[in-house]
Amino acid sequence: MNILQHSLVLYKNGPARVITLGDKLDIELEDGRLLRVRPKDVVLLHPGPLSGLSGLDAPAGEAEAACELLEGNSTTLADLADLVYGAYTPATAWATWQLLHEGLYFHGTPERITPRSLTEVAREQTERVAKAAEREAWNRFLARARAGRCGVEDARYLCEVEEVAWKQREQSRVLQALDCSQTPVNAHALLLRLGYWEVTANPWPRRVAALLTAPVVELPELPEEARRDLTALATFAIDDTGNTDPDDALSLEGDWLWVHVADVAALIPPDSPADLEARARGATLYLPETTVPMVPEAAVQRLGLGLADRSPALSFGLRLDANGVVAEVDIVPSWVRVQRFSYEQVEERLDEEGPFLRLYRLAQQHRDRRRANGAIFIDLPEVKMQVTDGRVSIQPLPRLRSRLLVSEAMVMAGEAAARFALEQGLPFPFTTQEAAVDIPSREPVGLAAMCALRRSLRPRQYSSLPGPHGGLGLELYAQVTSPLRRYLDLVAHQQLRAFLRGDMLLDAQAVVERIGAAETVAAGVRRAERLSREHWMMVYFQQHPDWRGEGVLVEKRQPRGAVLIPALAFETRVKVAEDVALDSVLPLRLTGVDLPERAAYFRVER
Repeated sequence: MNILQHSLVLYKNGPARVITLGDKLDIELEDGRLLRVRPKDVVLLHPGPLSGLSGLDAPAGEAEAACELLEGNSTTLADLADLVYGAYTPATAWATWQLLHEGLYFHGTPERITPRSLTEVAREQTERVAKAAEREAWNRFLARARAGRCGVEDARYLCEVEEVAWKQREQSRVLQALDCSQTPVNAHALLLRLGYWEVTANPWPRRVAALLTAPVVELPELPEEARRDLTALATFAIDDTGNTDPDDALSLEGDWLWVHVADVAALIPPDSPADLEARARGATLYLPETTVPMVPEAAVQRLGLGLADRSPALSFGLRLDANGVVAEVDIVPSWVRVQRFSYEQVEERLDEEGPFLRLYRLAQQHRDRRRANGAIFIDLPEVKMQVTDGRVSIQPLPRLRSRLLVSEAMVMAGEAAARFALEQGLPFPFTTQEAAVDIPSREPVGLAAMCALRRSLRPRQYSSLPGPHGGLGLELYAQVTSPLRRYLDLVAHQQLRAFLRGDMLLDAQAVVERIGAAETVAAGVRRAERLSREHWMMVYFQQHPDWRGEGVLVEKRQPRGAVLIPALAFETRVKVAEDVALDSVLPLRLTGVDLPERAAYFRVER
């Protein structure tokens, strides 16, 4: 059909009237505008004549009846208009196009229109009603979100925002609709602003992909094997109050110091299900709000020293000479009977003669030897942070001699195990650290000097090759005293047990592979712990909005210097005057907290 003057045509899905003909057509649009277009840019709907576009209102039609009559056949726009509306006029032609464009009853082109079955129509109507309801619900949600509130029904929209906050997805249509940048920080801020998350929601472990559930793996029975009976020795596990995974203990036998360690490798041999689970975790995850163990909880219950009347251990016997130097090493599977003490309880006994004072003297002697070998000692403030029912408590850890007693004994055991492994030719996960050079002091006094020294130290490294640990002042060292909590300690125990039993050892390549795998995931665990502590520190400040305290300037950098708050073991940036000296004590007042950014703001009071 040819296009005539004053005919009705379709232009960009809207009605238009042809004004003049030629190589190009002059057409009039609904809004009165005139355009010159090519004939191929329009579709003829009705030949006219059409006096104007204002009278295109069609009468009520019978679309569903026409759909049923035409089932299985096709038709044209003109015939369909006659069937639905009883006539083919410009108004019914336009109404018929709208039916075709809507797509509920018909589909195709004006030259060939095909009806849908009534079953399809019913299904499509149901889907459209559902989509319309969803659009309405979405718009109501956006209205609530823009008003800064949300309801329980909004969880289905906000779950994707949570996934962005946890860094489990990159984008959310909610953030886009609310003109928020697609970042985990902004997602976190939105969830807080809407009240969907409490300030106690800690996103950081998930954000760094830390495992948050305990491993569930069956453990075998303790193997039948010869164990040296050391239950007659007075043996002490010394830990923080409330410790739930005691994995080391100490005893004295003449000139022998015994360091007993939970015999985890007895239940978790290499490549067993529990070993693979521990390797995937790298270390126990310690968060202020919870602890996620590296090994099944049953391992702690069965192997924790002092949790039963008699505990299986791998015992490191160190015979010390008069100068406190290890002269002989004896490593044996054993039975021990352990008494549990807190650091505070042992501290009270260090002023009287007895095993604790003797252990402390050995620790001092060993520390002095390490000092003479160039060890580094940094005594920065430490705190214990706990979250109970959403409230954050921070308690400074007192400088106790009992902590030195334990830490030095653990270092002695690590040094002895490393020497034993080297002498016996065992592939082993050694711990090394490059020695610090050109430093003013290896045992600084002021906090500023301690922080500067800490920043200058190279990180420790694990290697299958033995080497010195410069920070500890030792020629050889390996970590062996926490197999319940650190995977490479467990690997060390697996190697020692295999050697003692005459079983097959892991070769050097297998040890290297375990070092690489464990360190990768353990780094994530440490990052989750650090970021979580920073998160809860911000929550602590929010719970104490009027906080005031003292900070110490530990690094000068304009305009904001690094300030350490000793009572909280927290370092922050504060604007300080240029003439303020390092180690100056500054009275601080909290001025604000940005929880998603993990930022607290302070002002120096005058």
